[in-house]
Amino acid sequence: MPRDGAGPQSNSVTPLELLRTPPARERSDAARNRAAVLEAAARLFAERGVDAVSMDQVATEAGVGKGTLFRRFGDKAGLAAALLDARERVLQEAILHGPPPLGPGAGEEERLVAFVEAYLDYLLEHLALVRMSETAAPGARYRIGAYRFWHRHVAILAPGAPDPEYAAHAVLAALSAEHVTALLPELGEERIRAGIVRLARCAVR
Repeated sequence: MPRDGAGPQSNSVTPLELLRTPPARERSDAARNRAAVLEAAARLFAERGVDAVSMDQVATEAGVGKGTLFRRFGDKAGLAAALLDARERVLQEAILHGPPPLGPGAGEEERLVAFVEAYLDYLLEHLALVRMSETAAPGARYRIGAYRFWHRHVAILAPGAPDPEYAAHAVLAALSAEHVTALLPELGEERIRAGIVRLARCAVR
């Protein structure tokens, strides 16, 4: 099976880089408003829970008009996606340029397991926000730019699968926020983590 230090790495870095959504350019006043809104939303969500916080409350806390908030983020799901963006960029950067096994330099199976573990850490820390962003509308999860990045990464790490593209979707299906939320009360984090790791190992074999 090819190692990441040779073929797969040289073929995969550029496509993954291109799948990253660059930060939007904005005026300094717009950037200040955005930062204030995201800070206020993060604080309110942490204090009260995502479901208990309204867009009106976020606007008041941030000191911006409600119209400004809705024009910029659309709805609470859009606000959730914006909050998650910075967290996703950290994980993407580690995948592209960080140390192995999450970053380049380890074998496919080792890297895939490291990704599953790191993604679960991120997901469980922000579960309510990720669930909102993924279920805002039918198929919303698959239209999120980050999903295309995760999918391409997993497919690259599963060259031994009969259909790497499908295998990547199957692994990511087990990592959906809705799926993990439903299983947590019954199975708990440890069993979910072990089960998804086994699934990931099967995908690359």
